[in-house]
Amino acid sequence: MRVSPAWLRAGGIAAAGAAVIACTTTAAIGGTSSSPRPGTPRPAVLKGTGSAGSSAATAVPGSRTVAAPALTAKQLAGQRVIFSYKGLTVPSRLLYLIRHGDAAGVVFFGGNISSRAQITRVIKQLVAANAAATNPVHEPLLLMTDQEGGLVRRLPGAPYRSEKQIGEADHPAAAAKDAGAGAAANLRGVGMNLNLAPVLDVYRTAGDFDDQFQRSYSKNQNKVSYLGADFIKAQQAGGVAATAKHFPGLGAATRKQNTDEVPVTLRVSKARLRSIDEYPYKAAIAANVSLVMTSWARYPALAPRPAGLSSAIVLGELRDRLKFDGVTITDAMEAGALKPYGSIQHRAMLAAHAGMDLMLCSGQNVAEGEQCLAGLQNGYTSGSLGKARFMRAEARVRHLRASLQP
Repeated sequence: MRVSPAWLRAGGIAAAGAAVIACTTTAAIGGTSSSPRPGTPRPAVLKGTGSAGSSAATAVPGSRTVAAPALTAKQLAGQRVIFSYKGLTVPSRLLYLIRHGDAAGVVFFGGNISSRAQITRVIKQLVAANAAATNPVHEPLLLMTDQEGGLVRRLPGAPYRSEKQIGEADHPAAAAKDAGAGAAANLRGVGMNLNLAPVLDVYRTAGDFDDQFQRSYSKNQNKVSYLGADFIKAQQAGGVAATAKHFPGLGAATRKQNTDEVPVTLRVSKARLRSIDEYPYKAAIAANVSLVMTSWARYPALAPRPAGLSSAIVLGELRDRLKFDGVTITDAMEAGALKPYGSIQHRAMLAAHAGMDLMLCSGQNVAEGEQCLAGLQNGYTSGSLGKARFMRAEARVRHLRASLQP
């Protein structure tokens, strides 16, 4: 979640107007009716040890159990990596990886988009690469961006209001539903299928980390809870997966506490974290939100490591306490908050061990994604990440992909 003055990585903020570009009308990309929409009940993933070349199975609602294709260790690792690139043209190396089943998806930033027509062409190119005969994975790619609303928009158009403006509206619930539906229509119109929104942080003081860019609905956790759920339900009804972020919450961060740049420690008691910061996730999970993004801040009341590297937070708080059974996704793997944790390969190992399903490589460099892939592949083949757990994480991602229209 970059907040540099120029343009950002995952969850970041552009300067006012910087992400807004000329817009032309495009038709929504069609899809198959046989895939469940985001937000449909998730199936139980069949448990088993799994191995490279073996098959897992997932029961898709309304259909028979579908066997997964036989994948190499590299391909299994690739199903957990989101790539990014710089500029308007997709690098040939990324197309190669997609054609060979080594990538789960791509995240787009302002620098990847010059017009709606241009990004639509790019997405069609990626979809074609994913359909190559050399790719054993046939589910749609995860094609995502940050379209939170207000200042945080990679595409022109909806949602126009920021979360703070929605929270202060005369009819906030209607405004949140309109924003979610608008985001879905906008992203679907260019072929994207996943939004890294909404932010569920409960901000504390005017001008703090979230509030300076109007990224929080309210100081009141109840208001954040119902508005976030309204946004999620409306967006997922429109065929675009939603991502609740940044668990367990960045609402207590001060203006300069930016995990993209430096390590951040939030000294909030466990009681307040659970009653304020984690509270909106109950409604999001009840709304069947597709993904939850963790933060890179440290919460000493819960664990010594950053949230996305901590099993006590990912598995303990999110999975066990709040009963989330969807896909977990990291914030930017290259974030400054992770400097003490070594290479991208090592960070990927730590995040996967903590329970993260998808690794967001948002440094706009394909090599970063390949480093992450290598770390996951090594962890799988060595057994250090636990092959059964690895296969269950891959199956959750695969089911998410199957729920999205191509």
